[in-house]
Amino acid sequence: MISRKYTVATAILATLLSVESFAPTPRQRTLTPLRSTIEETTDINGNKNVDQTKSTSRDKVMTFSYDMSLEPAYEKPTYPGTGNGMSGDSGEYDIIVIGSGMGGLACSALSAKYGSRVLCLESHIKVGGSAHTFSRMHNGGKYSFEVGPSIFEGLDRPSLNPLRMIFDILEETMPVKTYKGLGYWTPSGYWRFPIGSREGFEKLLMEQCGEDGPKAIKEWNALRERLRTLGGSTTAVALLNLRQDMGFLATTAGSLPFVLSHPDVFADLSLTFDDLSKTVDEFVTVPFLRNFIDTMCIFCGFPAKGAMTAHLLYILERFFEETAAFSVPIGGTCELGNTLQRGLEKFGGKLQLNAHVEEILVENGRAVGVRLKNGNVVKARKAVVSNATPFDTVKMMPKAEGEPKGLTKWRDELGKLPRHGAISHLFLAIDAEGLDLSHIDDPAHLVVQDWDRSLQDSQNLCSFFIPSILDKTLCPPGKHVIHVYSSGGEPYEPWEKLTPGTEEYEAYKKERVEVLWRAVERCIPDVRDRVEFSIIGSPLAHEAFLRRDRGTYGLAWAAGTSAPQSGILGSVLPFPFPNLKTPVDGLLRCGDSCFPGIGTPSAAASGAIAANTMTHVDNHLKLLTEASKKDPMYKFLDAGIMGQIYKPLVQGFTPSPELRADQFVAGAGVAPVDYSASDPSVSKRIDL
Repeated sequence: MISRKYTVATAILATLLSVESFAPTPRQRTLTPLRSTIEETTDINGNKNVDQTKSTSRDKVMTFSYDMSLEPAYEKPTYPGTGNGMSGDSGEYDIIVIGSGMGGLACSALSAKYGSRVLCLESHIKVGGSAHTFSRMHNGGKYSFEVGPSIFEGLDRPSLNPLRMIFDILEETMPVKTYKGLGYWTPSGYWRFPIGSREGFEKLLMEQCGEDGPKAIKEWNALRERLRTLGGSTTAVALLNLRQDMGFLATTAGSLPFVLSHPDVFADLSLTFDDLSKTVDEFVTVPFLRNFIDTMCIFCGFPAKGAMTAHLLYILERFFEETAAFSVPIGGTCELGNTLQRGLEKFGGKLQLNAHVEEILVENGRAVGVRLKNGNVVKARKAVVSNATPFDTVKMMPKAEGEPKGLTKWRDELGKLPRHGAISHLFLAIDAEGLDLSHIDDPAHLVVQDWDRSLQDSQNLCSFFIPSILDKTLCPPGKHVIHVYSSGGEPYEPWEKLTPGTEEYEAYKKERVEVLWRAVERCIPDVRDRVEFSIIGSPLAHEAFLRRDRGTYGLAWAAGTSAPQSGILGSVLPFPFPNLKTPVDGLLRCGDSCFPGIGTPSAAASGAIAANTMTHVDNHLKLLTEASKKDPMYKFLDAGIMGQIYKPLVQGFTPSPELRADQFVAGAGVAPVDYSASDPSVSKRIDL
């Protein structure tokens, strides 16, 4: 999952206009006639979710839909190794964060650094959400596999990647090995996208486009020129400058010189959120270049048609700088979560694993805590933050008699938002004795079966990742571990009817992952002969292990239209993300299902924005100033003198009223509140 970066105009107005808005255990399936979760998507032709995958075409935009208010038709399977969710003690904290994905961990760690007493609750027995690693023993050797994101840029040094920025702010390090390209296996053969070299990319265009090579270069440069101002603004303000209240005027004030010298950035604001294909269609005609752009966008779940223009800006600006490089975390992707956990605990925060949240407790329109699966209640003095998907969040908020209409509308709209499909996985441990991989340069690869079919089709596009090429700690000497996974377009319905462990289930697994085997065979023809052992991860397992309803890749609101609950911004711009805020006082959301969207760095950024929103603007400004001194790359984070000028005008409005759990010590919000456990008067100031 490639990081993305948003423009200064996007950042400022997005905040401004939304300030006031809100191996499995075999078991018998339940066959009693319950209302199906797929009734809402079924018509006389069958199930729309499944039907759209039977004959996919390149111009098709695929989304999946379920009505979360309906009871599931089939019992959910349980898997050893996911935990029973029965841990977790009762207690009282300033902030409770539900979920330890990148968004939840970033929110927890930064909130702890801001001085809040924080508890992060994770249902799984592993930290990190989709970014975690699992291991298997075989013939006395340990093999470790990635289960989620695999393509990271900008983690090897201070960069514009929000995740790296957060690491540096927390003063935590994560060793990585780097590589400089992405392998492509396509109908025309193998080619490699060289990152960090404009000349190398132009050479690729000349090689792959034949006589259209010069035309492709010209069109690429024309596209870059059209988006130059928007792309250039990526170093004027960062996602970490954002907060969802009036304090943003101070924390983003450092971008004013850029805005004043580039007023056209506002003229392009709508373009930032709009469908990228509109701009691509205007400038790009060469098929190879169009195909490349689509694959770069697919990491956000859509090809260019459906993806925001903003998604391409970071790639245009960053991927062609000489220092750009992809990274493999040493020890596995789990090190992302481990690094954030160290930062959380360094500042006094707490993480509890195997602690499933059954319900978000709401009293008098305010989130006051959570009830755990084991029955214990944990109180939140200040706020509750859900890092779960919207589909999983609404499950934790059962309807109550007499509840506010705004909450009912929010729950219903969030639960019915379109989503991407599920993902299938294939994990391979292979014998590398005599294996020659000199024909590839990188551990990460994309495989496209047919350019005329949708890139969202799970039987067309997939990826494989061989991290052991660079990280020798993941498996015994002379071996390799490979993670192969489909695009997020696998329909869930055929799977939910099956019982893990049965012959029918095992046969269907083999059928659906055959395309993943063939993908690896493009690179390692005798891979099946080399296999030490293999594991198939079905959408049922993906759902259970990653705690994502129906194994979804994430929210799928296409660019060019405004998503429900996107705030005031959604009424004037095609803003495709729901808000971080909710109609419930003291309840926020973060993660890949809200601004700024899908992708590990973006999810982490949403957590940072949530943490910023819950603290006084003075604390936020101090954090930005501190961060700006850690490396010359981060100088632009500092709001500078303009931030100090704006601060007196906005500090009384931070945090915004629905997040205030007490009256401020002085001046109705003029002075920042110390929520740390060391503050002896904190308990006297709490107004639950």
